[in-house]
Amino acid sequence: MTQAAPNKRDDGTLDRRDVAAILLRDPGDLLVVTGLGAATYDVGVLGDREQNFYLWGAMGGAAMIGLGLALAQPKRRVLAITGDGEMLMGMGSLASIAAARAPNLAIAVLDNARFGETGSQHSHTGLTTDLEAVAAACGWAATATARDMAAVEALRLRLRTEPLFAVIRINADEKPRFIPPRDGAYVTERFRRALGIVEN
Repeated sequence: MTQAAPNKRDDGTLDRRDVAAILLRDPGDLLVVTGLGAATYDVGVLGDREQNFYLWGAMGGAAMIGLGLALAQPKRRVLAITGDGEMLMGMGSLASIAAARAPNLAIAVLDNARFGETGSQHSHTGLTTDLEAVAAACGWAATATARDMAAVEALRLRLRTEPLFAVIRINADEKPRFIPPRDGAYVTERFRRALGIVEN
């Protein structure tokens, strides 16, 4: 049996902070859920907002938390921003979200083909797994992959108006970590205030 030659790695080139700055320019009342690690740092460094819901240690949960929020707040736009490693861990959520058809939810995956929180080991997305194709196979009607900043700029409006699954191919360069609030009770309480939910 002949062994197939390994495929060439497909690494992204975009700067993650530049990408986040475009996606969150003029956020208005957009509700943002961030996956653990770099996605949280990237969103937080742009300005800590009470409409940001940061996940700490909930790997694989960002997309489903985004879905729950979108279903509970159907008049609000929800954007889940996460990484490829976190999305790989929660890949089954793509089928559930596609089936739910929440029109106010979009997901942006900042894909550097690395597991950044555990040592920057290569993830599957640089070689064998195409997350956009997975989402399409799960039933997402609108998917996209951005490899340049013009494509990211074009995605900005779509992520605010469509139930879109978007992969953005970023490079693996480390950035200084910006640590937004880590107190889960505090983040949850201020997020509830941003939603207009008042405790009795």
